[in-house]
Amino acid sequence: MALNQGYAYTEQLVKKAAGLTLLDYLSRFYTHSSVQEWQERLQQQEVHLDGQVATGQETLKPGQTLIWHRPPWEEPEVPLHFEVLQEDEHLLAVNKPSGLPTMPGGGFLEHTLLTLVRKTHPQASPLHRLGRYTSGVVLFATSSEAASLMARAWRDHAVQKQYLALASGVAEKDVYPIHTPIGPVLHPRLGTVFAAHPEGKPSSSLAKVLERRETSTLFEVDIQTGRPHQIRIHLASIGHPLAGDPLYGPDGLPLQQDPGLPGDGGYLLHAARLVFEHPIKQQTTKILAPVPSPLQLQK
Repeated sequence: MALNQGYAYTEQLVKKAAGLTLLDYLSRFYTHSSVQEWQERLQQQEVHLDGQVATGQETLKPGQTLIWHRPPWEEPEVPLHFEVLQEDEHLLAVNKPSGLPTMPGGGFLEHTLLTLVRKTHPQASPLHRLGRYTSGVVLFATSSEAASLMARAWRDHAVQKQYLALASGVAEKDVYPIHTPIGPVLHPRLGTVFAAHPEGKPSSSLAKVLERRETSTLFEVDIQTGRPHQIRIHLASIGHPLAGDPLYGPDGLPLQQDPGLPGDGGYLLHAARLVFEHPIKQQTTKILAPVPSPLQLQK
């Protein structure tokens, strides 16, 4: 497995850093690493403050520039391919495989859809993202004009998004309008995670039964809002969490016993269709992604 090129994480310090030592700040706000791990990085001269090698004992103040020069590391193996669905001089639509992260984060830098797409389309800018284990349509802008207009369309809920999801349990109804609010709740490993929350942000989905199976239901889900993990949370909140979902239980909350992480796999969720008005050509554009076999109708 080859190493990536490493990365320099840069932050402009704000008010919350004032008066803390650098080591205290790093260990308090970047809890993915222990105090000892941050101390070792400081000793290895990986951390710089205002352009100078830091010791960790510096007292911080807002406005300072903090950089962690992370050395090259081995990234987890993922599918390193994608399929072009539609392309013109303004937009690029691709089919992302399950398991490939859309954007850098969580230990992924080069093993991402963004990195792969930019090898052939350096100017591509993602207009949205899918969870790592969600497959299907991802839309990129390849011109600045399209990027601006499509960002507005997304904010105005003018993009129709339809998913296919295999949920646990056999649904009793044919149609489920779901308006469960989504907000942060406690998670034993992460601190907080998005889930069903009565004081969360308004969220709206419409789930329709496509097929009932022996112990599961195939849903077609249209989402009117784009909250984090919305479909996983919404289907769980009506008692039908995605089959194999390691995080969300039947109430739309993290599982009580050993809940997984948002980026863990095991479920089947596919972004099957996007419909929108082309920002330049001003014509209705429909993009379809081939449906994985487990989500195809069995009858």
